Amino acid sequence: MDPDRAFNAIANSRRRRVLLSLSQSHGATTAGDLAVEIAAIENAIDPSKIRSNERTSVYISLTQSHLETLDECGAIAFDDRSKSVSPTDATEPLAEHIRRLQTACYKPDLEESQ
Repeated sequence: MDPDRAFNAIANSRRRRVLLSLSQSHGATTAGDLAVEIAAIENAIDPSKIRSNERTSVYISLTQSHLETLDECGAIAFDDRSKSVSPTDATEPLAEHIRRLQTACYKPDLEESQ
């Protein structure tokens, strides 16, 4: 994958979450399931407590922008008709880079440790 395309793929937090989710699930999922998972992370609540408007907001951004961007660069396979999302050979390497960046950039909140 071209480095510019890879950097574009991981430039957005929702796209990073899609890649991390697919790398952990090791299989296909749906845009709806990803929307619930990402909405739960963004709202710091249990997925079972996600409200319809929270899920819908994430779902629309995924299906109208982010999944297509990831599909076009080969980071995932997205079927717009069925809204199915599958990992590709590029998913895990990109997810590994994301995990490394998260670890390298992690700074614990000093207020919480005092």
